[in-house]
Amino acid sequence: MRDWLLYLVIAGVLAFAASSWWGVRRLRAKHTRSAVWEQTHSPDLGRQKVAVVLNPIKARSAEARALIKAACAEAGWEPPGIFETTAEDPGFSQARAAVASGADVVLACGGDGTVRVVAEVLAGTDTAMGLIPLGTGNLLARNVHLEVNDLQGNVQAALFGHQRFIDTARMTVENARTGESAEHTFLVIAGMGMDAEVVSDTNDGLKKAVGWLAYTEAGVRHLPGRRKKVSIGLDDQPEQSRKIRSVLFANCGLIPGGIDFIPQAMIDDGMLDVVVMSPRSAIGWLAMYTKIVLKHKKDLPVMTYYRSGKITIRCSEPMPTQIDGDPSGEATTVTVQVAPGSLLVRVKDGAGGD
Repeated sequence: MRDWLLYLVIAGVLAFAASSWWGVRRLRAKHTRSAVWEQTHSPDLGRQKVAVVLNPIKARSAEARALIKAACAEAGWEPPGIFETTAEDPGFSQARAAVASGADVVLACGGDGTVRVVAEVLAGTDTAMGLIPLGTGNLLARNVHLEVNDLQGNVQAALFGHQRFIDTARMTVENARTGESAEHTFLVIAGMGMDAEVVSDTNDGLKKAVGWLAYTEAGVRHLPGRRKKVSIGLDDQPEQSRKIRSVLFANCGLIPGGIDFIPQAMIDDGMLDVVVMSPRSAIGWLAMYTKIVLKHKKDLPVMTYYRSGKITIRCSEPMPTQIDGDPSGEATTVTVQVAPGSLLVRVKDGAGGD
């Protein structure tokens, strides 16, 4: 019985992935966020100074560079400053140099990692960030309603579109076993537990070949496993003890495949949506899968939602973590806090709400 249910979950996941991949069924999230999302506004800068933080190894990076230069020349602006990331520096010094150059807008031209690094430098400043998504997930671009495959359109939005403030979040990971600690900014979804295991174990070759669908293969392999005991503290409330497989911290909830994984997560409400997942069998995974894909509103005991400005997770055994789809190390304590309205982002005209 247990094996049969596990196979059913696997078949369902693969069937959904295949339908998304071949375009048989395009899922488009129906957001109801107009009450929170601010209306966009024009920067009204006229002549702009543009800088680009570019990951040169990404496909279409050369095309993006050419389109940005051509657009600036056509507008009569000075040529954009181009700052290329390296294996040693994913964009921190490049983004700081872009700001120091006096740029009015810094274009993050690469994958989610490049976007996250540029955002970390720009957060809390008046310098706008433009998005030129060239990665696999392109998570933030999806959540501000950009068409991730429309390179020309994204260049136009980044240079000539409107802009709006969004929240960012900061995650501190501490490992009592090793004494190591680190802080990371994220924009969409961070996590601790199984989701981070999947991120770490996704095959890079498969990811290059089929994109975000590579996570499905790793996810299926990690479905079996045991729950781990953690304590969860929300804001200043007393900590509660739970057994979990995964905890997600969402600034916003749209992920590849058109799935609004956490529909209530809004990118500018000054709050984080926390999802605690605790299935102990294939039945629990099947129930969660059905709820997410079919957007059922019925509560599940294995999937609990919270809203908080600050979250602390503690566990005795180190657990893997991830930020916006990238591994961020193992931790025995994770603290996540939102920074409301801290990042100015360029978007398409009128993309402030649905």
